[in-house]
Amino acid sequence: MVDLYGKDFITTQEWSVEELRHAIDVARKLRAIVKRGDRPPRVLDRKNFFMLFYAPSTRTRGAFEAATAILGGHPAFIDVSTTRMEEAVKDAAKMYDSYADGIGVRILDKYIDFVYGAGLKVVREFARAAKVPVINMADCTFHPTQGLGDIMTIEEKLGKLQGKKYTITWAYSSKPRGRCSIQEEVLIATRFGMDVTLSHPEGFEIDPKIVEWAKQNAKESGGSFEICHDFEEGLKGANVVFPRSWGTAEFLRVGASKFGVDKEIAIYNRYRNWMLDQRHVDDLMDKPAIVTHVLPVMRGEEATDAVMDGPNSVIYEQADDNFYAKMATLALTMAKEVPL
Repeated sequence: MVDLYGKDFITTQEWSVEELRHAIDVARKLRAIVKRGDRPPRVLDRKNFFMLFYAPSTRTRGAFEAATAILGGHPAFIDVSTTRMEEAVKDAAKMYDSYADGIGVRILDKYIDFVYGAGLKVVREFARAAKVPVINMADCTFHPTQGLGDIMTIEEKLGKLQGKKYTITWAYSSKPRGRCSIQEEVLIATRFGMDVTLSHPEGFEIDPKIVEWAKQNAKESGGSFEICHDFEEGLKGANVVFPRSWGTAEFLRVGASKFGVDKEIAIYNRYRNWMLDQRHVDDLMDKPAIVTHVLPVMRGEEATDAVMDGPNSVIYEQADDNFYAKMATLALTMAKEVPL
């Protein structure tokens, strides 16, 4: 019997595979209920979910707000720029803990000057101080509900994941971004037995701890994990490709103001050819082949319109599944029972 009531969701790495599969099962059941026009059980009736957005959002905010409301709860959106968040995180966490039945925190990128680790530190402080479950809505390091929804989509498109190759590749962009989605995908895909290739130019290394975990995950699940520094080589034989930019290791270590955004973009410009096109999918990838992205995709930079709007793209189904993954996370962590 899987019981996730009251449990934080900071990263998929901290939930067991059994717990992750249970959450996906609940997400699929909730999706089936909604798609046939019925109303899910109102398991969050008279419950508040406080969503603290230090960083802006499109899909994450919309999905969490709608999911909370559909389950009968009240989603309280809090733009921290309108609050007095100069106070200690512990004090804010204790206050919201008394008001809410669950707390979501999103903090990354510009708000933390791209300094790696700064966002996760705040999420962990909330989790330590609050008695109610804390859900990580994306920080500099992790994005658990994204990873949960993505593996749900991938499994439905490919079937059995064992032996399927998933290439997570750096792709060119004219603006800096952090690694949270990249690292979460590496972790959950290796937990589910996939053969994961992380492809990027030299200098764009991810967190060594994530690499260590991924190798151990792959060993335990029967999958594999490797790092490649050649764009086309990394795509060979892949069943899934996720093309997304992220910052250099040095930029994310010292932060944007110290390193310089212009200097960082100049590095990206050396790798403009790291852009996914339909020919890569047709000529290099295995069959079946799908193209994923957490969105927003930098069209004409990370990937062409032809591939993102093409027959292999599953980006909109992925966004839809992420909605139900978030709904399942809310239901399982904030409700004592989820009668499905």
